[in-house]
Amino acid sequence: MNKNNVTIAFAFILLFFITSDLLHAKQLAQNEASQLAQKLGQLQQIIIKNNQIIANNEKNKQSLEQQSLQNQEQINGQLKENYCANQLVPLPISGSLYNRAKNLRQSTNTSEFTH
Repeated sequence: MNKNNVTIAFAFILLFFITSDLLHAKQLAQNEASQLAQKLGQLQQIIIKNNQIIANNEKNKQSLEQQSLQNQEQINGQLKENYCANQLVPLPISGSLYNRAKNLRQSTNTSEFTH
């Protein structure tokens, strides 16, 4: 064999290995793309579920607010003619009650967590 034949044979062997390596890399990239697409689909399903939970929580919150308003109206109606209900509450007690109610509302306020 002469040098040209050896060089050509070496070039073909080198070309074969390079092509084989590229095909292997392509297969790995396709597998990774497939796995990422699957994970993306799973994340989209999780997002859909979480959005539904958020919507349900908001609906429940609105329902509870409406119920609270109705209860307050009912209480106000029942206390309208009540002598004790029409008496002034001492300032330290009313302030304490106000602060307690305010703290309770703040501890149940979830709107700051949805931003």
